[in-house]
Amino acid sequence: MSETIKLLVYSDNKEMRSAIMEAIGHRPGKGLPAVEWVQTASPLVALDEAKNTKFPVAVLDGEAAKASGMVVARTISDRLPQDHVPKFVITVARPQDEWLAEFSGAAKIVLEPLDPREVQQAVAQLLRQA
Repeated sequence: MSETIKLLVYSDNKEMRSAIMEAIGHRPGKGLPAVEWVQTASPLVALDEAKNTKFPVAVLDGEAAKASGMVVARTISDRLPQDHVPKFVITVARPQDEWLAEFSGAAKIVLEPLDPREVQQAVAQLLRQA
């Protein structure tokens, strides 16, 4: 892997984006490259960023008010070639919503409130699979 890796984070809530980035940290795991974040607060910008950059992983806020991360994941999956679609980590507030996140294409689901270790491990595992 390269020296740095770009990851997409989507939430219309600045605090949630910060919480996700802080949970994952500068380097998601031993032997993995440093992270360069691309932050988006708009579903359309998230789609544009995914079109322009091949992200290995995107972390999406399933509770975002404008459009949930689940909607963003489905939109990216439906509109981009499959080899350009990142692995999705989707946050959800209720365990009952895990099925919906899976249906939306989540490779990993993380419950809120965020456990930094759980978020970091989910991203690290997906990066190692890439």
